[in-house]
Amino acid sequence: MKRVVITGSGAISAIGKNITEHYSSLKNGICGIKRLNILDADLLSVNVGAMVEGYQQENFFSSHELSFFDRYTQFAIIAAKEAIAQSGIEISTINSEKVGVIIGNSGGGLQTLDENYRNVFRHKKKRLHPFIIPKLMANAASSQLSIIFDIKGPSYTVSSACSSSNHAMGQAFKLIQTGQLRAVITGGSESMLCFGGLKAWEGLRVMTKSKCRPFSKNRDGMAQGEGAAIFVFEEYETAKRRRAEIIAEIVGFSMTSDASDIVRPSKNGAKRTMVSALNDARLNRSQIGYINAHGTGTIVNDKIESSAINEVFYGVSDFPMVSSTKSMHGHLIGGAGAIELVSCLMALNHNVIPPTINFEQNDPNCDINIVVNTMKEKKIEYALSNAFAFGGTNSTLIMKKF
Repeated sequence: MKRVVITGSGAISAIGKNITEHYSSLKNGICGIKRLNILDADLLSVNVGAMVEGYQQENFFSSHELSFFDRYTQFAIIAAKEAIAQSGIEISTINSEKVGVIIGNSGGGLQTLDENYRNVFRHKKKRLHPFIIPKLMANAASSQLSIIFDIKGPSYTVSSACSSSNHAMGQAFKLIQTGQLRAVITGGSESMLCFGGLKAWEGLRVMTKSKCRPFSKNRDGMAQGEGAAIFVFEEYETAKRRRAEIIAEIVGFSMTSDASDIVRPSKNGAKRTMVSALNDARLNRSQIGYINAHGTGTIVNDKIESSAINEVFYGVSDFPMVSSTKSMHGHLIGGAGAIELVSCLMALNHNVIPPTINFEQNDPNCDINIVVNTMKEKKIEYALSNAFAFGGTNSTLIMKKF
């Protein structure tokens, strides 16, 4: 089996427009969740979220490109350019068939859909732009990345709700590990902060109207975020030959299904995916130093995930530190696992464990080693990242310090 490493990373979200800004915000506990400035916000009962402030699409793309690029696709392209530039990987006719693009996404071009529903039903427009379909389709970002970077290997989108980008990155890992590909541009992107997207989520009654407080006893729900995180996963020997700077190594991945309930998570499903990922990585539980929890800030999710973590790591003397960075950048839904991988990379390379901010009250049902409000410094060798989703889909990735 081939070793798989990360040689490039890029990100854009409410807490930063590049990786350096993200590291700074994560370290300092900066909250990107604020009152939203979107069309028809006054018709929403929940109008807070983690939006990329000051973003002007015209500064990045031409008017012709914007005919094809929904906001979520734009974010994916911006993050991918940063990751590929950092990696230094060259994609040419020699290797392009051995490079792939696998992106996680849940909502597709929801901003485009929302805008055009408004045009048809409110403004009574009879005709729409001819490129609406290729702009809003869920595989738009992965397809556009393959075109921009001339990638001729497999290009597709994984859509499994909040597990999407972990599933995408896990598949990228396995395709390289088994020798089918030499490199994959992978991660996730999402932009659902529009009237239609938020109005639908309101019906579930899982959204906070103020702050996202994962694992805090007085938590009252999740806050949505937007953005993208994209990485270059590469076969180790290939990266070594071109003397690439290696950020971290991917060593384990697992995915399971609860097969029980469409919205309520299962402790057993979460537990099984963590145990399977540890087995895939051939690690002892005691070797994990940090867990980036799914930690949505909902009553049920945090309680069940805490219980699963406790059962998996029961008896470990140096219990891993745990945090949910959704308290800062919000829940990116299909992009959640990707933006949270950034926190794991910071923990591995900078010895900084990001905090769970907005934490106010201990909850006996969430009795795990939570890093609250302020970051902690600790040298770790392995980090584990969870992503669980509606539909009962679970996924866990494990990274190693290189």
